[in-house]
Amino acid sequence: MVSDALRRAESILRAACGERVRTGFPLAPLTSFRIGGPAALYLEPESERDLVAAGEAVRQADLPVVVIGKGSNILVADRGFEGLVLRLGRGYRWAARSGDRITAGGSMPLPALAGVALSHALTGLEFGVAIPASFGGAIRMNAGAHGRELAEVVESVDLFELGTQAARVVPVAEAGFRYRNADLAADAVVVAGTVRLASADTSEIRRLMEEAREWRRRTQPLAEPNCGSVFKNPPGDHAARLIEEAGGKGLSVGGAAVSAKHANFIVAAEGAKASDVVELVTKVQDLVAARSGVHLEPEVHLVGHFDLAPR
Repeated sequence: MVSDALRRAESILRAACGERVRTGFPLAPLTSFRIGGPAALYLEPESERDLVAAGEAVRQADLPVVVIGKGSNILVADRGFEGLVLRLGRGYRWAARSGDRITAGGSMPLPALAGVALSHALTGLEFGVAIPASFGGAIRMNAGAHGRELAEVVESVDLFELGTQAARVVPVAEAGFRYRNADLAADAVVVAGTVRLASADTSEIRRLMEEAREWRRRTQPLAEPNCGSVFKNPPGDHAARLIEEAGGKGLSVGGAAVSAKHANFIVAAEGAKASDVVELVTKVQDLVAARSGVHLEPEVHLVGHFDLAPR
C-alpha cells in the first residue's frame, strides 16, 4: 500500500522531474549482488535542480532517502527500500583536468577516472582501475586497494546536502577520511571531487594498472555475483585469513556462500535472498569471534529493513 508520504514525495518530484521519477523500481539489476527488492521511489538526478527537488520531497514528506553509486558495496533488503533512492545520472559523469589536478563528477566510474589520469600522464589513481565504484561512492567509503586509498589523493569534495538544500565544498582535512569511511552527513550527495596527482611515465602507470587488474582477476570471484569485500580488515590482519583460519571458507546459507576463491567474499547463486547473505554474515562473524576473539566489522552497507542485521 502506498503511503501518504510517498504520494506527497512523488508529487513534488514529478513537478520538477516528470516521468524520470520511477515507482516500484527494481534495484537488484543496479547492484553487483543482483539481489534485493525495489525502491518505492527512484530518481537519477541530472542537475542541482533535480537534487533541490529531491531534498524538498524528502523534507516535506519526512521520507527516508539513500544515495547509491555503482551498487558494488551494498545489499538491498528483500523487501526493497520504502523511501527515495537516488543514483546520480549522466549529468554528473564528467572529468576536467587542470595541471596536476582532476575534478570529476560523482557518477564518473572510478576505473574511467583512472583512465583519464593515465591519458594525462598522472599517477596516483592506478589502484582505482580495479574498483567497480562510482567516484562519489568511492569517496564516501574511502575506497582503496593494494595499500592505497582515495584519501591520499583527494583534495576536496563537492557536496549537495539534501536537508539544507545547500551546495558546499569540503576540503580533505574536514572530510574525516578513515579506513573505508568518511565523516560525511548521511543526506550529503557527493556530486564531485578533486584529486591531486603527480606526473609520471605513462608506461609505468600502465604497468601498475595492469598489475591491479591482474590481481583482481586472479584473487576475486568475478564470475559470480558479489559485493566485493564483505568485512573490513581488522588492524594488522586480514579478514580473509581470519575467516579461513576459522573454517569459514565454503560456509553457506540458502543461496549465499563464502567464496572458495576469496574468503572475504560472499557469492550469491541464482535464487539467493538478501536475508541469506545477512544470516551468513552473522554466522561468519560468530565463527571468527569464537576462533580468534576478533569481531569482524561489515564493509557492505545495508539498504532497507532487515529482520536480522550484522553487528
